Amino acid sequence: MTDVAAVKAALKTQAIETPSWAYGNSGTRFKVFTQPGVPRSPREKLDDAAKVHEFTGAAPTVALHIPWDRVDDYAALARYAEERGLRLGAINSNTFQDDDYRLGSVCHPDAAVRRKAVAHLLECVDIMDATGSRDLKLWFADGTNYPGQDDIRARQDRLAEALATVHERLGDDQRMLLEYKFFEPAFYATDVPDWGTAYAHCLKLGEKARVVVDTGHHAPGTNIEFIVATLLREGKLGGFDFNSRFYADDDLMVGAADPFQLFRIMYEVVRGGGFTPGVAFMLDQCHNIEAKIPAIIRSVMNVQEATAKALLVDRAALASAQAAGDVLAANAVLMDAYDTDVRPLLAELREEQGLDGDPVAAYHRSGWAAKTAGERVGGAQAGWGA
Repeated sequence: MTDVAAVKAALKTQAIETPSWAYGNSGTRFKVFTQPGVPRSPREKLDDAAKVHEFTGAAPTVALHIPWDRVDDYAALARYAEERGLRLGAINSNTFQDDDYRLGSVCHPDAAVRRKAVAHLLECVDIMDATGSRDLKLWFADGTNYPGQDDIRARQDRLAEALATVHERLGDDQRMLLEYKFFEPAFYATDVPDWGTAYAHCLKLGEKARVVVDTGHHAPGTNIEFIVATLLREGKLGGFDFNSRFYADDDLMVGAADPFQLFRIMYEVVRGGGFTPGVAFMLDQCHNIEAKIPAIIRSVMNVQEATAKALLVDRAALASAQAAGDVLAANAVLMDAYDTDVRPLLAELREEQGLDGDPVAAYHRSGWAAKTAGERVGGAQAGWGA
């Protein structure tokens, strides 16, 4: 029998971090489609993020991307966030938008370029010190396009050296989250292509290094929940970058392509003891044609729904069926939870917290979109240089 009160109590503890870059203009490789009212500064991004938290009650932190969110005073930016009921979350580095990084950043054959990249990563740790952020998120576009272009093993040595330098700089309460992506933009070999490579580096680095699983960064058919279960078992899962994709790239709303996969992932999180502050639930999405804030709200709700279903799994019945070797019964236990409509439960939970049961409808009624479209006119829009 499901303890609904316990499910609600667990859901109240879930915090989903939203990305600053999701609030600004972004686009495909061919076109950036602008939208009215998008933020022109990091502070305006925080204003929008505060609306997501206001209507969901579950998005209290905002990830920053450097240099897209560079400011003169990061402590002041942190105070600005706090005044809006937010905190600044993970600091994301950028070593992929500079001409010097054509052949890589921390894996580049030129030591001067590697020093430049590492200096940026250390700058990000300085920003963490100023903002009180716990996590440094690292994704490297480093790789090669042709066999023989560079020495594969030497590039791993360079990567290890750079990571060790940054790991040593981290404070006692800070972590390094290493992301992986099996292709793009490199066509032949990517330097951090999979969870095994990321895990191997993090294992050697030590306790402050963890792997982050981006749900859009896998080959079709990959059993992502197996990766999650293994990293949890080894104590090396640092968090998620939630998003969705059909073929390639990964900027769709989480759960849009395969909500059943998201449920399976969240079940392994619940079952493996990962439903704790030690595992960061972060969105990593860009909304190119859809309205941005409603898409982010929907994404938060999608994670909540998958989590609620995972919490509803009758684990005792599942264990019994598994022990008995009853394949169909075991599968049925999972499917019963997945097929449950948890939207009424979540609406009830929100109302108990003083929120509207339908966050998207509440946002549309607030008039925020019309307000920002009228006020945010002129100036450079924030993010990607768009």
